[in-house]
Amino acid sequence: MPPNFLHIFHSRSKLITLIHIQRISYRMASSSPNTSKRKALEKSISPPPLKRKAQSTISKGAVASFFTPTSQKPKERTIWTERAPDDDTPPTLLVGRYEPEKMEESDRRKRRKIAAFDLDSTLITTASGKRFGDDPGDWKWWDSSVPSRLRELYAKDYRIIILSNQGGLTIHPDPKSKGPKTVNKNKVNNFKQKCGAILAQLNLPTTIYAATGRDIFRKPRTGMWMEVCQDYDIPEDEIDLADSIFVGDAGGRTAQLKNTQTGAAAVAKDFSCSDRNFSHNVGIPYKTPEEFFLGEPPREFARDFDLTSYPLSESNDNGEILLEKTHKQDIILFCGPPGAGKSTFYWRHLKPLNYERVNQDTLKSRAKCFKTAAELLGEGNSIVIDNTNPDADGRKEWVDFAKKHNVPIRCIWFKVPKALCEHNDIVRALNKPMNPEARAALPGLAFNGYFSRFKEPKVKEGFEDIVEVEFKFRGTKEEYAIWGRYWS
Repeated sequence: MPPNFLHIFHSRSKLITLIHIQRISYRMASSSPNTSKRKALEKSISPPPLKRKAQSTISKGAVASFFTPTSQKPKERTIWTERAPDDDTPPTLLVGRYEPEKMEESDRRKRRKIAAFDLDSTLITTASGKRFGDDPGDWKWWDSSVPSRLRELYAKDYRIIILSNQGGLTIHPDPKSKGPKTVNKNKVNNFKQKCGAILAQLNLPTTIYAATGRDIFRKPRTGMWMEVCQDYDIPEDEIDLADSIFVGDAGGRTAQLKNTQTGAAAVAKDFSCSDRNFSHNVGIPYKTPEEFFLGEPPREFARDFDLTSYPLSESNDNGEILLEKTHKQDIILFCGPPGAGKSTFYWRHLKPLNYERVNQDTLKSRAKCFKTAAELLGEGNSIVIDNTNPDADGRKEWVDFAKKHNVPIRCIWFKVPKALCEHNDIVRALNKPMNPEARAALPGLAFNGYFSRFKEPKVKEGFEDIVEVEFKFRGTKEEYAIWGRYWS
């Protein structure tokens, strides 16, 4: 064996032996008393606290839904659209149409009997007991029988419709408004979620109409009913009105005191009569939820304004003489609330007698009214002061004005109740043919303000005479077809 090889061999053997010795020494050191003591000390030290796993608010279903292809996700059964009362106004009507996953051929045919229902306090109520629920899940059926009754009606060939006034919602906030716009958006989204859940539980081909404005869509006005007829392609004159029905809680029912003999609890009056009046306008029978779902007998009801008190006159009153001109030149002062028919009276009865009109709504200030009146008198005209003039102090200014210009002054007092005035105002505002001056609807404050200040006019205030005019519809049959409905 060559010397170099032997040298390498011995060197390698020594290296292996050295490594083996080191391994034995390490094992012995590991089993030494000092090492065992150190291990015992290490075991007595508390381990560091485990990190808690973060709790996620995202459900497994939501995660799965996120990764599920759109084509495989369940289809939203309620489709929402928006409607506007006219081309110049933003949408105020929310329409949600629900179609079940399985639609039979019978579901698509025309149904000429309509069962229409209000929503709140008729089909549902809040689960929390609150008057109005903010949470989309805060609802329950008004009575356990509601779903089954609606399904029975559908099986009897009725079209199920929900018509609801939702004045607390705003579809498109006014851009000039300083209020938070996200709140309104959240309210609308919550309402849609709630309605989607209601319609899904019912699971019938159903449409809900929600009127958010104070326009033609709001009950008792018939705008929503007209949308129903158009959506389902049923002309209004082809609906089976006699067998159709509307159920709602706003029936104008009067309050009932507690009956100590029978034990019946006291019952508050209804907040309005809008649902009963809507049924009257459409021409279908009306029932309250208690009558329809629970079989209770009808309660007494009352209307603030009753159309039966103002029928269409059989005679044509357009040619009747309500006032004769007794002087070559004089002043006539109107006294009456907004909506009493003062301007209509002027155009039909005083303009033909060559009276010129002074009106603060058009002139914008009382000072301009006095200035214009003086100019007209200076030109030799007789004039009509077409303002409300509710109190004696305001009327005195015109009496003094007449004395200053040495002309007699007469007063026409329009004795019209508040509810009738509000009716006239809405009819005028929402019907262009009856609103030549394009006046907007007045707030309730305008009527309350007049009647709180009103003092009956007296001759002793300085008038030559006072002519009292009570309201009587004076118009054509076509105009009465519009006026002779409930509008508020």
